[in-house]
Amino acid sequence: MKAIGYFHEQVGKGGQSLAEQSRAFLEFCRVNGYEATATFLDAAPQDGDRAGYRQLVDFLRQRPDRGFTLVVVPSLVSLGDELRQVARRYFQLVSMGVKVMSLEDGDDVPTALLSLWTEKEGERLGQKVQAAMRRKAVKGEVLGRPPFGYKVGPRRRLEIVTPEATVVRYMYRLYLRDGLGIRLIARRLNEENMRTRRGGLWSMVTVRDILRNRTYLGTYSRFGVRVPASHPPLISSDDFRRVQERLDSRRPELGKRRVSLFLLSGLAYCGYCGNKMIGVSRRQSWQRRDGSERGAEYRYYQCESRTNRSLCDYHTRRAAVLEEEVRQAILGQGQSSAPALPRAGDEAAVLAEAQASSRRLRARLRRLDRRLEQHLDAVTRGRLTRERFDSLSLALGAEQLALEDSLAEAERYAHRQATAAERDKRQERALARLRNEWDRLPGPQRQTLLRDLLERVVVRDDGIRALLRP
Repeated sequence: MKAIGYFHEQVGKGGQSLAEQSRAFLEFCRVNGYEATATFLDAAPQDGDRAGYRQLVDFLRQRPDRGFTLVVVPSLVSLGDELRQVARRYFQLVSMGVKVMSLEDGDDVPTALLSLWTEKEGERLGQKVQAAMRRKAVKGEVLGRPPFGYKVGPRRRLEIVTPEATVVRYMYRLYLRDGLGIRLIARRLNEENMRTRRGGLWSMVTVRDILRNRTYLGTYSRFGVRVPASHPPLISSDDFRRVQERLDSRRPELGKRRVSLFLLSGLAYCGYCGNKMIGVSRRQSWQRRDGSERGAEYRYYQCESRTNRSLCDYHTRRAAVLEEEVRQAILGQGQSSAPALPRAGDEAAVLAEAQASSRRLRARLRRLDRRLEQHLDAVTRGRLTRERFDSLSLALGAEQLALEDSLAEAERYAHRQATAAERDKRQERALARLRNEWDRLPGPQRQTLLRDLLERVVVRDDGIRALLRP
């Protein structure tokens, strides 16, 4: 097994020097029979940036044997200056398929992390607050926002909101008696001008959450406390049970998820409703006449409005066909003396948009950090199982890593807008790679190349309209 070392200088904290950390890593590899493949280090930064960690991530991306690679750190604090950052980077690395080990804490890094999180300053106060809220929950007193169909009454009990309750019962009737699926229910509600509490449109997620919510049985649940008959029910126990059985029967079997890369993610937009086109993968299997099993995977882009809310028609394009059509359109523009594809915006507008994009990405990263903190709080307080915590945090780690990549790219792009000459040279280099190296490039590099060249692609059934970056 191969091992990679990652070290961070801890100035003024009594930590080991970078040289001492390196020697400890090499000794660990010698004793345990690991092959020391590479080391990455970060000197104590002034601005919190860690170029060495980013180099480690980029290095791992190029390795096909990540499943047989161990990343070794001297201690948890090597991964970050605060526990939230430690957790974020740990799950980012694990989401890439590598194993992470701390020389100080052993190979069970999550347990060590949760132990430190439990001991963090202010935890005792948090436990007292939790105990007080649990006492209120035992009495059936509502904590937080009431679910759709109810409001909080004078005695802090749930009371029925008749117009909303009618919508909830309608959902259950559509699902049970009319046999509609979740997506079609969302479509029916939107077509009949029924709106969420905030006046928004219904999606598959909001409909599913209502069909799964035990509150509609008259049972109030919070902080591990369940209080039956605490408020008037909206749905009978028999109907609720039948809904859960049907939902469970449609749940796909859990297995190792294989993520498909869609090169036009974030670039392709529906030419009919203006919403994004999202990548969808479907696997189909069948039995041949000789009894053998065959299977195939179908990858295509579909309008997000259609997928989540059924608000658009069935506009889909095969992924490989659409991606190649976009590539050929760019190459046609690059070879033409007159621009075949329009450019998006002027120089000032592009720079402003690049800066705004960076701000949006940073805001999304902050929201993901808060969600990770919520998962840490939930598992340490017994409201979330360890298995569920690991699953959710791994998904967050992968999403954070992708967002950090996008942020780095957005900031590099903003920097590259300094002069028109630099933009022209960059586009010429990108076009040359698109023309001469495309077949040799791995998927992530193809995606980056398209994002370097394209502002957006408007997709219609009979063709596309692509906007080049200015």
